[in-house]
Amino acid sequence: MSGVKLDSIVKAYGALQVVHGIDLNVNEKEFVVLVGPSGCGKSTTLRMIAGLEEISDGQLTIDGRVMNRVAPKDRDVAMVFQNYALYPHLNVADNIAFGLRIRKESAKTIDASIEEVGNILGLTEYMDRRPADLSGGQRQRVAMGRAIVRRPKVFLFDEPLSNLDAKLRTQMRAEIKRLHKRLGATSIYVTHDQVEAMTLADRIVVMNDGRIEQIGTPMELFLNPANAFVAGFLGAPPMNQITATIADGGNGPVAEFPGGSLALAPLPDLQNAVGKSVIVGIRPEYAQTVTEPGPGSVSCDLDLVETLGSEALLHMSLGNKPFVIRTETLGNIARLNSVNGFTADPELIKVFDADTGLALSGQTRAA
Repeated sequence: MSGVKLDSIVKAYGALQVVHGIDLNVNEKEFVVLVGPSGCGKSTTLRMIAGLEEISDGQLTIDGRVMNRVAPKDRDVAMVFQNYALYPHLNVADNIAFGLRIRKESAKTIDASIEEVGNILGLTEYMDRRPADLSGGQRQRVAMGRAIVRRPKVFLFDEPLSNLDAKLRTQMRAEIKRLHKRLGATSIYVTHDQVEAMTLADRIVVMNDGRIEQIGTPMELFLNPANAFVAGFLGAPPMNQITATIADGGNGPVAEFPGGSLALAPLPDLQNAVGKSVIVGIRPEYAQTVTEPGPGSVSCDLDLVETLGSEALLHMSLGNKPFVIRTETLGNIARLNSVNGFTADPELIKVFDADTGLALSGQTRAA
């Protein structure tokens, strides 16, 4: 079983602790993505798994073997870096084969591995070229090929697509996903791009300030964020978060905003909460536009219509806070400039404690 287990892992540089006792189990053949803002500790965690950073405290096991004091070359992991790290004086074939030659594999094994990886990654026709003669996407495929030929127990990816343009990133995301399905290897992938996390991961680990905020499938985290940080980090655009006051709507609790009120689902934590200040979260996709706000809706001012083809983003102002609505443009484009409010299904509204940022209980939707 080539799983990876992190048990109370800590990383400290002198008195400064940057990773605070995280626990994580990565199952065999699973694709897990560590995501979070810059400086949250995700790359440091990956480097501790690879052996490039010393673990200050806690225990790391790979395939059931404790790895804390094992040298990187003996951990049976392969890492793909952000900057490709190719040898400029070697051609594609020699770059892919470099690690095998260092391990003194036979010429027959090396040739067979180069041919196999070339076919998998579509590099066969580029084998005689040097890195300077390749595009960014081709160089990244060479870097992945060098990792694949080692047939490691665990693949580690450290923001491998950050240097590519938007179109290439989309193509390479699909390449990496297909590669994972074909090889069935355990993979841990680090990125700050939540779109990469949502599209690639079997499970996402959201990190912040050296701690794990939440672990779950992409849709679990999208629909049921554990706190306001996760809610605001996942999603493009992210979830709108507006401060509101709980009031009694007669048939259940409502959230009162400067421009109106919205009905809320009858959550256990909202019982006897009249007058309490909360953070109300509404995904841009779940806000429904209105042109004549009335009971059960909130009025706001339209600042900008950002047309994206089949969809548009309506940038609104609710009081002095921004609010974004994602809506379809088909048969609707002329109406968009007259939108001056929104409503939302109570079951699609998230409510967070204004002090702690934690989601209030009873808000579980099926992923």
